[in-house]
Amino acid sequence: MGHEDQKNYIYTLIFNENQLMKSFKLFLLPFASALILGSCSQEQPAEEKADVVEEFKVLTEQFADIKILRYQIPAWDSLSLDQKKLAYYLTQAGLAGRDIIYAQNYRHNLEIRNALESVYRNYTGDKASAEWKEFELYLKKMWFANGIHHHYSGDKSEPGFSANYLGTLLTETGTNLSDEAIQAIFDKEFDAKKVSKDATKDLILASAINFYAPDITQKEVEDFYGKKRKEIDALRPVSIGLNARVSRGSDGKLVEEVCKVGGRYSESIEKMVFWLDQAAGVAENPQQKKALELLIAYFETGDLKTWDEYNIAWLNDTTGVVDYIHGFIEVYEDPLGYRGTFESIVQIRDLDASAKMKVLAENAQYFETNSSTLPEHKKETVVGITYNFINVVGEAGDAAPSTPIGVNLPNANWIRAEHGSKSVSLGNIVAAYDKGGTPGLTEEFCHDSTELALTKKFGQLSGKLHTALHEVIGHASGKINPGIGTPKESLKNYGSTIEEARADLVALYFIMDPKLIEMGVMDDLDCGRHQYDSYIKNGLMLQLRRIKPGNNVEQDHMRNRQTISAWAYEMGMADSVIQRVTRDGNTYFNITDYDKLREIFGAQLKEIQRITSEGDFAGAQALVEKYGVQVDTALHTEVLARSEKFQSAPYGGFIQPRLVPVETDGVITDIKVEYPHDFATQMLEYSEKYSTLLPTPQPAKAEAAL
Repeated sequence: MGHEDQKNYIYTLIFNENQLMKSFKLFLLPFASALILGSCSQEQPAEEKADVVEEFKVLTEQFADIKILRYQIPAWDSLSLDQKKLAYYLTQAGLAGRDIIYAQNYRHNLEIRNALESVYRNYTGDKASAEWKEFELYLKKMWFANGIHHHYSGDKSEPGFSANYLGTLLTETGTNLSDEAIQAIFDKEFDAKKVSKDATKDLILASAINFYAPDITQKEVEDFYGKKRKEIDALRPVSIGLNARVSRGSDGKLVEEVCKVGGRYSESIEKMVFWLDQAAGVAENPQQKKALELLIAYFETGDLKTWDEYNIAWLNDTTGVVDYIHGFIEVYEDPLGYRGTFESIVQIRDLDASAKMKVLAENAQYFETNSSTLPEHKKETVVGITYNFINVVGEAGDAAPSTPIGVNLPNANWIRAEHGSKSVSLGNIVAAYDKGGTPGLTEEFCHDSTELALTKKFGQLSGKLHTALHEVIGHASGKINPGIGTPKESLKNYGSTIEEARADLVALYFIMDPKLIEMGVMDDLDCGRHQYDSYIKNGLMLQLRRIKPGNNVEQDHMRNRQTISAWAYEMGMADSVIQRVTRDGNTYFNITDYDKLREIFGAQLKEIQRITSEGDFAGAQALVEKYGVQVDTALHTEVLARSEKFQSAPYGGFIQPRLVPVETDGVITDIKVEYPHDFATQMLEYSEKYSTLLPTPQPAKAEAAL
């Protein structure tokens, strides 16, 4: 899928009417409905009407390195009653799985969350004290990350209050918390990293993620799935391990706890199935109904062949206005890339915007044929790619509160090759990020007035176009050589980084292709030049805002961007393609030759696709470890210092709209949309309404082996 995270995509909205009119009409105009104030005309609660009439408040609060935003749902009232019901039922199915992501992220998360929420609700003591404020902050960070580890870095959050203070809160509110859960909060070294990328350690033992029982080693897991791979269809392999946790049976051998009705997380999945069944009853067309019924069957049985059948049926539903992403999907949080985290995104197709940009999907064969990759690594025929702009209705699980801005599914390579893929850009989410952005930050790091002018002219368009090329073309391109396993199997802990790099490089290579002007999606190659400026600036500097001093780069998307940027800088050094400039004590990166940089990106794409196609683990490891992991300490310090004055958090996430059924004599006659303002209130509401999994005592994690 390639969750394309926010990647410093937040720019000030600046349009130059004369210069941008053609591109605006062709590409940006469909987004206007998400940006125009008051675009959602449904009746709001009295206390919130002023926001819609005057100005919808996007940014609600900031804490730590996080800002909390809101988004609107354009054109909600244009939906039929059954379409509104469908969206409502699907959002309820997603929220029914909210506890799952907490449980997956760490074995003590549910116990800790429930205890801290009990304290938050019931404590009647001094709430003006510094320690109480730190307690509130810790809980908010936990809500945002769906656990006690940071949502992006994977580092454990550090409490600003003492263990004695927590003990007092627990006692005064009659709340219980196990000794090991308390240790998890206060012991910095205990389960310190949610997902370890450190190749010198046992990746399973060094990771706190709850995909494996605490005493299981990396070698055991690799041997276990090595045997399983021999038992599956090599041409159309199921995604082994996707929906299971690995534990140890009574005989000491590894076994899978499958997530299904009657299996792991059954309490949540049973409620999911109920709501999915309601959704199937109001499906827009027979194909959509078939897909929902297969999804239900998958959750009832846990059968991965049914999951593949569902994905194919879901791909073939191309006419429904309401669509969704639901299941155990992305494997970024598994250090070995097998297990999918639960996520749900419910969406409405923006038909006008989708029609404007379908030209990319229609020309997918052009991009494949003209790629810089080796002929043997290209698909002979690209099939079934669909691309839609959508407006999000609701998100849950790993997609909330922090959300992607673009999605490409399914992840199975053989399904992509035979049946195609669906790509979406989340229009109203992008619009909200834009409005909740950081004016001045991009300008601070621009090298000169020429670069700044390109930013003002193309900042919006180039980012959207890069995301579109990344999702629609990048992830759907290329092929793997016969006999080579999937990237998660062949490239292991480097698989996700390499895949994101591959998709980014496809976008970077083609965003400077004059063919895009011919297609009508942009009117000037300066749009591509701006994206080159933006990408290098982000990969080498801006994204360092997200890293704590002294830490390496850990997250896959960040490793991808730094790998590409640092590697390109080195490849072009002899010709000074990218210059590192110091002026008034500040560092800038200046691109002197965009055409040569495109050639460099093309050469990089050729090598990254070769690594993917051939399953070259050593090649992947060498590239990522050389360019993508280590941080330039002096530059990092400078970036943090220059960013401080903007007082804007580098991460953003969302309060979700609330869908409220209107009933007459027990029959739903309408679904209204409300826009809550307060993050903490929504989190407590969700815990009250959607808590399904009870925390149970958990064994300790074994010592991570070096």
